[in-house]
Amino acid sequence: MTSTRSRLRLGSCPDSWGVWFADDPAQTPWHRFLDELAEAGYRWLELGPYGYLPTDPGRLRDEVERRGLRVSGQAVFGTLHDPSRWEADLGDAHQVAELVTAMGAGHVVLLPGDAGPDPDDLDAGRWRTLVEQTSELGRILREEHGVAAVFHPHADSYVGTQPQIERFLQDTDPASVNLCLDTGHVAYYQGDNLELIRKYPDRIGYLHLKQADPAVVEQVKAEGLGFGEAVRRGAMCEPPKGEPDMEALLDAVDRHLEGELFAIVEQDLYPCDPDDPLPIATRTFTYLRQLGVGSDAP
Repeated sequence: MTSTRSRLRLGSCPDSWGVWFADDPAQTPWHRFLDELAEAGYRWLELGPYGYLPTDPGRLRDEVERRGLRVSGQAVFGTLHDPSRWEADLGDAHQVAELVTAMGAGHVVLLPGDAGPDPDDLDAGRWRTLVEQTSELGRILREEHGVAAVFHPHADSYVGTQPQIERFLQDTDPASVNLCLDTGHVAYYQGDNLELIRKYPDRIGYLHLKQADPAVVEQVKAEGLGFGEAVRRGAMCEPPKGEPDMEALLDAVDRHLEGELFAIVEQDLYPCDPDDPLPIATRTFTYLRQLGVGSDAP
């Protein structure tokens, strides 16, 4: 089988530098993050929490371009199963979409709100609200901003396990919202990334590449811990130390997914020593380039 991995647009994001919040003095300063992202070799950037990087488009463009970087998109949280949060979620999404488009990018990653370490499935009414409001938000983002909405399943949320992901894909409008396949979060719940790629190739519009350490995940499950503590214990590890097997995953991408696709390394590291991310990011970039991901072209 011929590899087509050079078509993948390899990038990373503030999460891989231990950034979860717009303003936290313990986090890596934004200018150091951008410097080190470029130093590690990446040329694509997913913007982090709104407000972490400069939000003035002119200033952000200058900071990004002088480091040889380009923007893929940005994530936004939304409690889309809760109708009382709709207006606030919509406002946040508009704000992010405006910055994304100003940067010449085309994706908004929808992150579900936290539901705790052992969430029950949503009842029928709230599930219907979730899928209808997600589809509606995706439609608005497409029609009003010209960006593609991709939904990011997440640990400790109501869409995290493989059955929940498949149900979500079956119940949402593919014209309005598709999937950001986060390989680490799927592995965190012992899901099968390769099966999702095989079954839903037309619904995967964006990739977050990371791995889960199965030994740490087992500890977390046994102790009933939340995702934040799991990350502190190293549940998300650099490749090739965890699951899924990255070469097998990329083979599935070669076989089933077509066209240009962002492959954003997103290794949860919060909190971390500011000196830790760059060596990890550099090793990860080198490893993925050795597997043929991305291109040496600017």
